[in-house]
Amino acid sequence: MSRDGGNADRIVLSTERNRLDLAYAYRYLHEHMYWAKELTFEAFERAVAHSAVVVGAYDSSADGRMAGFARVVSDRATFAYLTDVFVVAEYRGQGLSKRMMRQIVDHPDLQGLRRFLLVTEDAQGLYAPFGFEPLKDAEHWMQIFNG
Repeated sequence: MSRDGGNADRIVLSTERNRLDLAYAYRYLHEHMYWAKELTFEAFERAVAHSAVVVGAYDSSADGRMAGFARVVSDRATFAYLTDVFVVAEYRGQGLSKRMMRQIVDHPDLQGLRRFLLVTEDAQGLYAPFGFEPLKDAEHWMQIFNG
């Protein structure tokens, strides 16, 4: 596929869980994302089932093949955490990640939140235009990290 955006109109976004190809999404995360190397399929399946919002991107010209994925953990009132975001390499450079982010930040279940978090090593440029910024009160945060 070209990287010139010519195929962008063939990519359909959906929040319908029954459309997700969980096995594909898991495999992609597990094989391509450093932070998902230890993730089991059972844990991923449970995480998706309990997420407030999931977004899948599908190529309508390739029998609905998954082109991207993201999910949000949230209480739908005060807090949300964006995670497991990916765009398959051949679909990058077409604005898909921005379309996915727009769908997420505009989702009705994620409005009026007090705090919306994410963790990224290298994609600050994607998230900043949607209002994400470094923690101003990081010294107040604590964590248990088993990663």
